[in-house]
Order: sequence, then structure tokens, then C-alpha cells
Amino acid sequence: MADSKLLVPELNETETMGAETARFQELLLQASKEIQQAQTNRPESTQIQPQPGFCIKTNSSQGKVFINICHSPSIPPPADMTEDELLQMLEEDQAAFRIPMSLGEAHAELDAKGQGCTAYDVAVNSDFYRRMQNSDFLRELVITIAREGLEDKYSLQLNPEWRILKNRPFLGSISQQNIRSKQRPRIQELGNLYTADSPRPEEGPEKPHLNIWLEAPDLLLAEIDLPKLDGAQGLSLEIGENHLVMGGSQQLYHLDAYIPLRIKSDESRAAFHRNRRQLMVAMPLLSAPS
Repeated sequence: MADSKLLVPELNETETMGAETARFQELLLQASKEIQQAQTNRPESTQIQPQPGFCIKTNSSQGKVFINICHSPSIPPPADMTEDELLQMLEEDQAAFRIPMSLGEAHAELDAKGQGCTAYDVAVNSDFYRRMQNSDFLRELVITIAREGLEDKYSLQLNPEWRILKNRPFLGSISQQNIRSKQRPRIQELGNLYTADSPRPEEGPEKPHLNIWLEAPDLLLAEIDLPKLDGAQGLSLEIGENHLVMGGSQQLYHLDAYIPLRIKSDESRAAFHRNRRQLMVAMPLLSAPS
């Protein structure tokens, strides 16, 4: 059941608050400042040398295209979950699962027949790559996301048909890539996740945007954008060990998000930030993520 005690007073109210609430407010405001600063500062970057994995062949209107799927330990892994958990998530929202990738720029190469072609290098985390090698499902998922990422980043239109080259882990040469040297937390943003019983936007309440990140090794913070609300009145919030459910009597919003970490639900707190129209949630963890 929803616990109204999770919701503390709005952050811009001036009435006296207890020590626990004041500490929570301090954490939320500090996190907000860090987010704003991160958005205005250019992130530092470092060069990595991806290691070869396998190469897929496809084409576009400009000719043959090869995608070198590479890996590097410097790239963070995606959230750790079983294939069954991942399948359930993807059935509800295909954009929910994020795989951190580094998408390299196009480089001109020659294929086996000496004809000109274009190659791209796409790198994922090395541990995740090794896991992917033993799973046809994960391998096809990575290829699909890599193709879509290249299409979005470079305004391409790739043929959906592709094949993996045999006995050729890469085409051409794999160049160094620049990535952020200070990676943001592994669970920076889970997107808007549905469970099987969650209503779709066309059926009722709107699904709000959820941004979630690790503020400290044992503290998870979240922001839920609620632009249609002026305050926390009528909001309900339920936090389980790995679930966050938010609703309201006005039926404007509903969110049911799976969080692949163990949360101390009885110590979690939330506050509505009136100026930003966001519900900010602090969730201590039962154990720090490895």
C-alpha cells in the first residue's frame, strides 16, 4: 500500500522541519545543484582503445557498411539482470533497457574484394561483451541497439538485414575513441518503465519522466517530472525493495518502475519541489552496488 509518510513537506516551504527532514532537504538540494552544474560543464574525456569482437555486414543507400562490435573495460556495464527480467521489461517498453555504448565515427575501408566501403566501431563493456558471447538474444539486442544508435547519431538509414562475418573479428582498423573520464552512475537513468499491470498513456494517466542516479554508494536519488501538478496533495508513493510506484487521486500520472537494486523502503523519503514541479525521492540501499 502507498505510504503517505514517505512524502515530506514541499522544498520551498519555510515552516520548521525536523532534523531528519532538514537533512533530506539538504541532500536533495545538493543533488539538484550537482545536476545543474553537470549540465553546464563540459565533461572531461579520455581516450580508450577498444578491443575487437566481431563484425557485421549490412548496407545503406551509399553502399556496403560494416559495424565492428568492440569492447572496453572503461565503458560501464548495463544494469545487471537475468534474461527473463530483461525480456519482461522489453515487452512493456523497448526503450527501457539502456546499454552504454561508444559509437565511433565512420572510416573508409576496403572490403575483401578491394571495393570501397564504410566501417563504424561500436564499443560496449568488456564483461558484458563476454556475457553476450554466450547469448544469441543479447548479441542480437546489442546489434539492434548499435544499428539504431548509428542511424540516430549520423542520420543513416541502414538495411535491417545483416550478417556476422566468419573468421573476421573486425574490418579495417579500430581507432581510439573519446569517452567521459568521469562516468556517471551505472543507473543514471532507467527511463520510464512499465510493469504488466501499469496503464498505458492512451488508457489513462500519463507516464512521467524518471531520472535516477547514485548520489552515494548507499543512496539512490530520483527525480520524477510532474509539470501538471502544483504540489504534493493527492500524490501516493509506494517503495518496495526493488520497485517504485507513484500515483495520485487526480489520475494525472502513474509510474511503476523496476529498480534493480535493493532499497530500504522503510527509510526512503520523498519531497515535492514546487518551483521545479518534481517529486524528489531519496532511497537508502540495503547494500552498495558492486
